[in-house]
Amino acid sequence: MSQLFDTIIIGAGSAWLPAGMYASRYKLSNIIIGELPGGALATSHCVENWPGVLSETGKTIMDDFAKHAIAAGSTILQERVESVAKDGEYEFTVKTTTGKEYQAKTIILATGNKYKKLGVPGEAELIGQGVSYCATCDGNFFWGLKVAVVGGGNTAITEALYLAEICSEVHILIRTDKIRAEDIWVDKAKKHSNIIFHYFTEVAEIQWGMMGMTGILCKDGSTLALDGIFIAVGNEPFTGLVDHLSPEKDSEGCLVVDKRQETTVRWLYAAGDVTTNSNKFRQTIMSSAEGCLSANSVHEDILRIGE
Repeated sequence: MSQLFDTIIIGAGSAWLPAGMYASRYKLSNIIIGELPGGALATSHCVENWPGVLSETGKTIMDDFAKHAIAAGSTILQERVESVAKDGEYEFTVKTTTGKEYQAKTIILATGNKYKKLGVPGEAELIGQGVSYCATCDGNFFWGLKVAVVGGGNTAITEALYLAEICSEVHILIRTDKIRAEDIWVDKAKKHSNIIFHYFTEVAEIQWGMMGMTGILCKDGSTLALDGIFIAVGNEPFTGLVDHLSPEKDSEGCLVVDKRQETTVRWLYAAGDVTTNSNKFRQTIMSSAEGCLSANSVHEDILRIGE
């Protein structure tokens, strides 16, 4: 019979490695399975909001996360998880695309989410060189420059408000004449002289030259000179591996977890951007904290199994 782990941590971002590190420190047998170690942060060319690190690449920070988890005793398996099955009250089976199977008493799901993309030419090529999906993460690189925010929801407008304190011009691009954001945010945005609304505007192409991004081409044929573009058209939580277990989710598809990071499926925990916790403030420090908390909760609950 194969080893029955105390917990299997599934994911590749900034929640999974701290979860593994803390699980190991609690002497919980664990394995961390993720296809692309580092997640979204690993693609960032410069991170300046991780405590204790003034400026570093996301990949370097995530590499250090992995080293720390391994040093604590975790095993990292770089594979894609194909399925998660609940076999009993205290047992799950995780199968990878290579056909390997692993059993565990608990699961910590740290699969995060993905930003919805525009799917236009230049977008993929300029990620980290003018294209961003997080103003809090990357806004400081555009001091005094001209940027655009794509989207008309709360996220787009609040990101524009943040950028308005940093950038010389912030252009909000809305594909219809309707703004979906709450009036309070729209009213605040309209009070900023450097925030410009563009209605019936859709991006057809993100343009660049020798020095990086130069602007955008819109579907109506017009162009707009820009130094950066922040795409805020939504997120898609990765919950597909556990959807068949029917965990409770909110209207955005995030897993509802309690204060201990447990989902409504017993012994299934979740951490990071895939959850409803941390007020959905999608930052590495928040995901890391949720990963640590989930491991702590697993430890507490496994101690109770034998009581």
